[in-house]
Amino acid sequence: MIRKVIIAGGGTGGHLFPGIAIVEELRRRDPSIDVLFVGSPRGIEARVLPGLGEKVELLDVTPLQGQGALDFAKSLGRVPVALGKATSLLRRFAPDLVLGVGGYASGPILLAAAALGYNTALHEQNAHVGLTNRILARVVDRAYLSYPETESEFPQGKTRVSGNPVRRAFVAAARRASSDPTGFEARSRTILVIGGSQGARALNQSVPEALARAGVDARRLRIVHQTGKAMRDEVAATYRQLGVDADVVPFIDDMAKAYADAAVVIGRAGATTLAELCAVGRPSILIPFPFAADDHQARNAESLARDGAAICIREDALSPGLLADTLRSLLDDPSTRKEMADRARSRGRPDAAAAIVDDLHAWLGDGSSGRTIPADDEAEAAPPKPDEPKSASLRGARPYVPRWQRRSPDAPIAARRALTIDGLVFES
Repeated sequence: MIRKVIIAGGGTGGHLFPGIAIVEELRRRDPSIDVLFVGSPRGIEARVLPGLGEKVELLDVTPLQGQGALDFAKSLGRVPVALGKATSLLRRFAPDLVLGVGGYASGPILLAAAALGYNTALHEQNAHVGLTNRILARVVDRAYLSYPETESEFPQGKTRVSGNPVRRAFVAAARRASSDPTGFEARSRTILVIGGSQGARALNQSVPEALARAGVDARRLRIVHQTGKAMRDEVAATYRQLGVDADVVPFIDDMAKAYADAAVVIGRAGATTLAELCAVGRPSILIPFPFAADDHQARNAESLARDGAAICIREDALSPGLLADTLRSLLDDPSTRKEMADRARSRGRPDAAAAIVDDLHAWLGDGSSGRTIPADDEAEAAPPKPDEPKSASLRGARPYVPRWQRRSPDAPIAARRALTIDGLVFES
């Protein structure tokens, strides 16, 4: 049974919002479920979650990847303290499940949870697995993936390709788009420009001139440009100088409606952005952030572009002229836009959160689930024996052990396990 859950990770909206989507689905089925988020004081979770009324604990951790030698040493030095706090937190909260959603803040809590014998899972949003999840892949019980091409980076039997969870508002928008695609396209009269919650300087500087060159005003299309707080006034002034009427905002609260209204979306290629784009089904011009870890945004965008669901322009090739030509060609060709929207929608998984929760309930012995994500044909064909938990037929899963049968957190050190990760031993 799932009664208490820890959602670990964050740093960016791309990591945090899928976790929120999974929590929404858990609570839709059981409003009494007790949820605790664990993140970092430097991440978006420290600002967003208190405003949502969520419980959050913050661990003093910083990234290991992309740091200079001194900062790397400082980050590494914080790990033992974070592991100790994570261990205390786990013993106090006693979760039935610890789910990591990526980002460096998920590392200590999932490592400690695995060492203490708690049920653990992670979700990977990107087409390239990040450093933290590459390490955690060895110790978690389940790995939910957004892209099938990342399965090879996880031990065989642990993975479920679920898609990237989106919040309930996007599920509703996806249903409207699927039920009336012709009307949906006809009502989409906005050019939506988004660069993430912090904005994107390259987009903020290039897009206004590109939209002016493309003659968006003459087409009677509304422009909505999310800039982030820092550049809002500067971008608004640029539009005024160009004589282009644009609604320039630092943030957009109702992103589901913003996507639904968009004839074309211009934006970065973070995993959550693409999951939302595909759930609703919108044509897009993607300009990946070139400094994303392991260039994962480019891999995300190129995966969609290969399927004809988006157009990808690398930032080093971006210019107002190229962007204007690309946008103009899309605006002049409604059939291409519709085909891109259909292809994006075909890749969308608005049911991803529901699929993950189904599988979690099946694995952890909760009979409320109506379906699971099939692991393979053999698993579907071989139902569990009557005296086995339902999860035993899913490949790669540890059978669920009821809490009363588990080793006490206060057991002697000799009875506990040790984790060895890249030569580092963490004893719990």
